[in-house]
Amino acid sequence: MSHHPHHSSEPAAPSQSTHLKSYLIGFVLAVILTAIPFAIVMNRSFSKETSVALVSALAAVQMLVHLVYFLHMDRSKEQRSNVHVALFSLLVIGIVIVGSLWVMHNLNIHMMY
Repeated sequence: MSHHPHHSSEPAAPSQSTHLKSYLIGFVLAVILTAIPFAIVMNRSFSKETSVALVSALAAVQMLVHLVYFLHMDRSKEQRSNVHVALFSLLVIGIVIVGSLWVMHNLNIHMMY
């Protein structure tokens, strides 16, 4: 019997330092993306509408940072099903929010006039 080294076809797991680096980058980005909206609101340097738009946009960017750096969602084959589940969840949430706003708008129009 000869012993042949076993070569796995699976990619090697990322090292612990790679995960730590990813978490640290994500943490720094999350802190920055939290500090900027805080400064926008506290300094009142923009109009209310502009502040709401900026804070909302930075919140969306921060969600992407969390998905990429903390949940490690990317375009790899291993993450494809997780990305599909996340996209479907966003679709359902969007339908619920838009539908609720539509119903409330119609109720407001029909009940107030």
